[in-house]
Amino acid sequence: MKRAFVCAILLFMPVRSAAPSHARRLAAGPRLAESVQVRAALEWFDRNLSWINDAQARLTEIPAPPFQEEARASAVSELLSESGLPARVDKIGNVIGELRGATENEIVMLSAHLDTVFPAGTDVKVHRNGNRMTAPGISDNGSGIAALVAIARALEFAHIKPERTLLLVGNVGEEGEGNLRGMRELVETYGKKLKAVVVLDGSGTDHVTTKALASRRLEAMITGPGGHSWSDFGMPNPINALIRGSMRFINTKVPANPRTTFNLGQIEGGTSVNSVPYEAKIKVDIRSENEEELRRLEAALRDSIAAGVRDEMEPPRDRSKGALEWKVELLGSRPGGELSPDSPLLAALRTADEFIGNQSRTERSSTDANIPLSLGIDAISIGAGGTGGGAHSLQEWYDAAGREAGLKRALLTVLGIAGLEEAKSR
Repeated sequence: MKRAFVCAILLFMPVRSAAPSHARRLAAGPRLAESVQVRAALEWFDRNLSWINDAQARLTEIPAPPFQEEARASAVSELLSESGLPARVDKIGNVIGELRGATENEIVMLSAHLDTVFPAGTDVKVHRNGNRMTAPGISDNGSGIAALVAIARALEFAHIKPERTLLLVGNVGEEGEGNLRGMRELVETYGKKLKAVVVLDGSGTDHVTTKALASRRLEAMITGPGGHSWSDFGMPNPINALIRGSMRFINTKVPANPRTTFNLGQIEGGTSVNSVPYEAKIKVDIRSENEEELRRLEAALRDSIAAGVRDEMEPPRDRSKGALEWKVELLGSRPGGELSPDSPLLAALRTADEFIGNQSRTERSSTDANIPLSLGIDAISIGAGGTGGGAHSLQEWYDAAGREAGLKRALLTVLGIAGLEEAKSR
């Protein structure tokens, strides 16, 4: 009887979890800005805008073409270390600064990609006119990596100790053919410990990417014997075939819903104006909200290239001088995924928006957040504040006016999901 009584008491006793619940984290959200330490971090942004702008200009002027991010990574590593975060570079070039939390087996990551779309040799000198800065990559992602190092400085200045461990990461491989290799490596490395990812990509505070747009990058190549434009006239020409095939492909119909797009982004081939080329290539980007549409577009590209080669080989071509061969290869694939509407991470972002008096829309896009979202890890991508335009062009610009709102939004979002160590004593 006595034993049964004890068991009944134990059965109805409230169970305390060693790990903080989501509800507790969300309840702590509105109190974040009441913390003396958090207020100090937020005020640091207001007082150090000139330093942040200078850091953005300095980092933007360090070239970071795809697969050549080392110099910029070194500069970011130095800035993170100066902020008191032990920084290291992993095997593929990601820079990782760690702020250990009270709970080391749960991790929240704040990331910004280091690379740009611009090839080596591009003039990346920053031209400044008041708050406005102009240079290739100044917004995408000069604003993101500047915000990353600024948040590191603010955390160090305010002596903030998070409940969950924070990783501040400058990652490689977001643009072009990088195929999100930096984020793929990070997610694989930290695995189940990774509870949330906040990606800083570009400028603004008007949006939050909660849906990952699936995409594929492909390269079509046509090869032939090559020859002289006069003496070998009639020989099948890879560029001719590529043009024929491309014209077929760009006439492919795509639906408005689900939204689906394609882009012929690069074309290469030939050695001189008076030579029949031996090779021609084209790189194509296809995107869709629907996986089936991606498969359909990829098949359409293959069929179009095959038809272009077939048409080029038709008479009066001299088949005795050789034939054409073709192939379409997958350069990269970005998976899709979506954040749950009731995610604690989205709730933390909305709380941060409310604090700074901001309204933001949810959207679908292709960012580093694709990888964690595709694996069921909570992730969002947001702008780093300020305004920008002309992304991926030589006329790209960024206006730093109001950037502090974006910095505060990012910090409050990260701390809203990571929590503060002092919250345990409340």
